[in-house]
Amino acid sequence: MPQTTSPRVIIIGAGLSGLTAAHALKAKGIYATIIDGASQVAEPWRARHPQLKLNIHHKFADLPGLPMDRQHGDFVPRDAVVNHLETFARQLDLPIQFETEVLQLSRQEPHQGKPWRVGTTKGAFEADHVVVATGREKHPHLPNWPGRNNFNGEILHAAELGDISRFAGRDVLVIGAGNSGTDVLNHLSRVATGRVWVSLRHGPTIMPTRLFGFPMHRLARLFALLPLPVLDAALALTQRLVYGNLSHYGLHSHTDGGGTRLVRDGISPAMDDGFVAAVKRGQIRMVGETLSFGTDSVRVRGGTIIKPEIVICATGYRSGLEYLFADFGVLDQDGHPYCGTGETDANHPGLWFTGYKATLTGFFDAAIVAAKRIADGVVLQEPNRPTQHRSQFQDHKPSSLQPETLMN
Repeated sequence: MPQTTSPRVIIIGAGLSGLTAAHALKAKGIYATIIDGASQVAEPWRARHPQLKLNIHHKFADLPGLPMDRQHGDFVPRDAVVNHLETFARQLDLPIQFETEVLQLSRQEPHQGKPWRVGTTKGAFEADHVVVATGREKHPHLPNWPGRNNFNGEILHAAELGDISRFAGRDVLVIGAGNSGTDVLNHLSRVATGRVWVSLRHGPTIMPTRLFGFPMHRLARLFALLPLPVLDAALALTQRLVYGNLSHYGLHSHTDGGGTRLVRDGISPAMDDGFVAAVKRGQIRMVGETLSFGTDSVRVRGGTIIKPEIVICATGYRSGLEYLFADFGVLDQDGHPYCGTGETDANHPGLWFTGYKATLTGFFDAAIVAAKRIADGVVLQEPNRPTQHRSQFQDHKPSSLQPETLMN
């Protein structure tokens, strides 16, 4: 039985996309080794606030061979997602080396060994293929507004929201009303806060979580089939029919449609679950783009000065890939891979990315699509290598796997 002739694959990231890629490769007899800087599976999910629920319907959270537990309702809570990924990792039964930070990635000359070298805090690995699956939302982004460091109130990113009850009675400014901003505002709408302002540069495309009791995200695959101009029009029409003209409340539509922004910028339509009603009853007020901070105030476009006690920044995330790929030419201006969902990059054979593009159906569905592309691509690039039925690493516990084992 072949032990060493299979293409050797290292997956960087033991989250949703990395585990799904490993599953697809294993189905083809290719046993990947997974490394991750965290101490356990699904670490980014564990760090999110306890009230968080997926904004995708549970049917789009199924994993290969593991349906999402339906007992959690249409939209699955954070802890159930963590349990789902933990179960998937156990069933996958592949070695995962945790607490292994990647320091450097380089392509080697043929005479030096395997094509890719991955330098980590636990030594160097060599591989025929490297799958990068560290996530589009790895690092919360906090803009450096003038005066920010002198503000005496609390400034936090939406990723650090914590228990929502702590905002009761407090004056709060939320900067941004995209997907994460609307999630924050949905929760704040259920708390007896003080004043709440939302600072906007561009208004979001807003969709109802449910319409007449029907979960709207169940239609995501249908919406995804529409040509982009039709999708833009459909999203705009749905918003107008459900909510009326939101510009009366300061929620102006972006000049580009919701579908266009999703495809071009990775900005998903925001799912409303109480936010719009709170705006209409005056609990939440729209203000202009944030310009600067004072010691106890924030100045927004239009000259308005507001005085929040807490500022919640729903200002997006960064992938943090620049330190590895600055010289590779594989990242766009926002630091996201051009081939972010498992596509083959002819200029960098053996290098794959998964989990870096948002889709209407969500990241679970996108991970499955990307995993199939990667597995098919690895097989295509290694046509003369037989696959193996059992990994030489399978008998090792993840904690005992050492880098030199991979390089022999």
